[in-house]
Amino acid sequence: MRVITLAGSPRFPSRSTALLTLCQHTLEGCGIEVTPWNIHNFPPEDLLYARFDSPALLALKEDLALADGLIVATPVYKASFSGALKTLLDLLPERALEHKVVLPLATGGTLAHMLAVDYALKPVLSALKAQEVLHGIFAEDSQISHYDRQPEISDLLNSRLNDALTTFCYALRQREARLAQAV
Repeated sequence: MRVITLAGSPRFPSRSTALLTLCQHTLEGCGIEVTPWNIHNFPPEDLLYARFDSPALLALKEDLALADGLIVATPVYKASFSGALKTLLDLLPERALEHKVVLPLATGGTLAHMLAVDYALKPVLSALKAQEVLHGIFAEDSQISHYDRQPEISDLLNSRLNDALTTFCYALRQREARLAQAV
């Protein structure tokens, strides 16, 4: 199985990227191939000028076509996900996430931003025809420390993240079984 992680934070290092790194280690420990992507892989002018022929964008589209799932992480700014991530998602084809299992993650300074996953990010992922968008994880900034070095997360967040990854892996196996039956 193949999974893409997509870090949508304009900052690096960032808390949302640290969450993806932890996810990557967990998934690789389960034998899942993970290809990490970061908004910083894309030249800003390619995103701003909507260059659909951008080599980085073409490479991401190719990786997505081969992937079974996507984990996308973003900080929450002004009650929504990052504008840089939105710009990138706008450049993907309408069916870029068709037949994919997607797990959204978000970080923010306060629980007041918790609904940004459901009301801002999930609709965009659904518009890209994701097969299944799982219940997302919102992490308060205070739950993630040392994100610029060796990330540490609170026990509560660790438990929630592990539960989400268990569900994600189950959904990936279900997807694989459906595809095998269709052949």
